[in-house]
Amino acid sequence: MTPDLDPSTVVVHAGRPERVPDAPLGESPVFSSTYIAGGDRGYGRFDNDAWAALETTLGALEGGRGLTFASGMAAAAAVCDLIPVGGRVVAPQHAYSGVLALLDQQAATGRLTVDRVDIADTATVSVAVAGADMLWIESPTNPAMEVADLPALAAAGRAAGALVIVDNTFATPLLQQPLKLGADIVMHSATKFIAGHSDVVLGAIITASDELWRTLEQRRRSLGAIPGPMEAWLALRGLRTLALRLERAQSNAAFLAQRLLEHPRVSLVRYPGLPDDPGHARAAAQMSGFGAILAFELGGDGPGAQRVCESTSLWVHATSLGGVESMLERRRRWPIEVPTIPEDLIRLSVGIEHPDDLWADLEQALKA
Repeated sequence: MTPDLDPSTVVVHAGRPERVPDAPLGESPVFSSTYIAGGDRGYGRFDNDAWAALETTLGALEGGRGLTFASGMAAAAAVCDLIPVGGRVVAPQHAYSGVLALLDQQAATGRLTVDRVDIADTATVSVAVAGADMLWIESPTNPAMEVADLPALAAAGRAAGALVIVDNTFATPLLQQPLKLGADIVMHSATKFIAGHSDVVLGAIITASDELWRTLEQRRRSLGAIPGPMEAWLALRGLRTLALRLERAQSNAAFLAQRLLEHPRVSLVRYPGLPDDPGHARAAAQMSGFGAILAFELGGDGPGAQRVCESTSLWVHATSLGGVESMLERRRRWPIEVPTIPEDLIRLSVGIEHPDDLWADLEQALKA
């Protein structure tokens, strides 16, 4: 493929079979655990046509080489294995709770140490990363919606000799390419926007380093955290429409953020697309859009926020995000969520429904 194609075109055409007469237009799932000897594939835990097509597409979008895993947490665990025993990782105080819990679990065993930082405070992070083995970045953060200065932090991490990891799940490869901004590894919960239909659990990493790719591939091979062929095929099928899904969902998110900002019951809206948001200028500089995730608060009323989540009929009260359907959740309902996330914070994953319908349902829930 020519290098000057827009990502919305790459997402449709990358990872396709060779165009020869009677070839299928798209890759199909191959259900086999065993392959005839003599080739490079070897065994079903090592490779699969559906994985390869998805990994090629993700690599083309992010500017590196892709590797898929059985879940986002499997991908995160493989990346964390790159931290040497006794090593130190600098991580955001706000990020996906599963990753933070994994780091805390490993710290509790003495395998590593963790320093939590405000990832939006570039000066503090740049100081903290000195002597660290890994800098874990999430931007925008889940669910606080903070925006990290990726070029500055990647430069600081590399200068300190730390591996720089960016969880790009919220932004997707269409809005942000961290490898081009200096990161070593990009991670995705492909369960979310990449697959996009709430029917797949899958993870992915992308790196421009062949050495890192080989190391992570060996971890996947040894630990067995492989995706199923059907899951990989479904994720690839969903990925083909990411540009259209994201365009509608992002437009809806901007509309809802403005409506919520004007609502008397709402005390704070967190969305980098709002001009007054603390991360707006930074997001505008390093992203090509502001995404389809936002959060809002209800003046400290945690029980009221829970009632809002339980009072919608169109919005789905669920713990995932990135699907075509709109979902909402009070994140502090989970004991694992960090206590610095407000009790009344509601995270919205905006889908592709009509914006007026989404707002009407949300507005009646706020009244209730």
